[in-house]
Amino acid sequence: MQFGDTPKLRVLDFLISFHFFDYPLTEIARNSNVSYNSLKVFFPYFIKSGIVCKTRRIGKSDYFKLNLENSFVKNLVKLDWILTKKNILPEEELIHA
Repeated sequence: MQFGDTPKLRVLDFLISFHFFDYPLTEIARNSNVSYNSLKVFFPYFIKSGIVCKTRRIGKSDYFKLNLENSFVKNLVKLDWILTKKNILPEEELIHA
């Protein structure tokens, strides 16, 4: 990770990487390597600020995904792609040189 390793950043990294899908909180916590209790502390802020949105409810579980309509999220995804390209391209250039 370019900006450190905090629970919030791990969750954002996971949600950006798999932004086509929605997940319940338990899966977000597990796949982000963040404790469920930690996730429950800051996830309401992600919802309130529009970073994530609720997509559906299955049984007792609400499902969430990254809100790609949010301007902050759009810029975050762009930044993620820029940093990914920056980290990959030098390796490719070395291989083809």
